[in-house]
Amino acid sequence: MDSAIQAGSNIIWLANVDIFATNDIDMTSEQKQSTLLNVALWAAQIVLAISLIWAASMKLIQSVDQLAVMWPWTAEHTTLVKLTGILDLLASVGLVLPMLLRVRPRITVYAACGILVLMVAASLFHIARGEISQIGINVFFALLAIFIAWGRQGVE
Repeated sequence: MDSAIQAGSNIIWLANVDIFATNDIDMTSEQKQSTLLNVALWAAQIVLAISLIWAASMKLIQSVDQLAVMWPWTAEHTTLVKLTGILDLLASVGLVLPMLLRVRPRITVYAACGILVLMVAASLFHIARGEISQIGINVFFALLAIFIAWGRQGVE
C-alpha cells in the first residue's frame, strides 16, 4: 500500500514537472513570437517614418515647379502641398518618438490611425483626378499604418 502511494506521488510529481516544462516551452515560443512581432512593428514604423520624412521634405523644401515635374497635382494645390507636408512630418514623429522615448507610446497608435486617414484621403483625391495608378504607394502606406495600429494597440 505504501509503495502504491509512493508510486502515485511520483507520477503526480512527474506530471507537475512535465506541466512546468511544457509551460517553459510555450513561454519561450510566445516570447520569440512577441520579439519577432516587435521587430516587425519597429521595421514598419521606421520605413513609414522615413518615407513620410522624405515626402515632407520634398513638399516643404522643393519649389512648386520642381514638385510639379514629379507630382503634377502639386502645381494646382500649393496650400494642400504644404498642409500634407506638415501632416507627413508630424505623423513621422508620432510614429517613432513616443515609443522610442517611452513617453505616451499610445500616440504611436494615434499617429498610425492619422496616417491611415491621410492615405485614404490621398487615394480618394487621386481617384477623383483620374490618377488611380498613383495610389499604390498610398495603399502600401495605409497597410503599414493598419499593421502598426493593430500591433501597438495594447501599449499604454
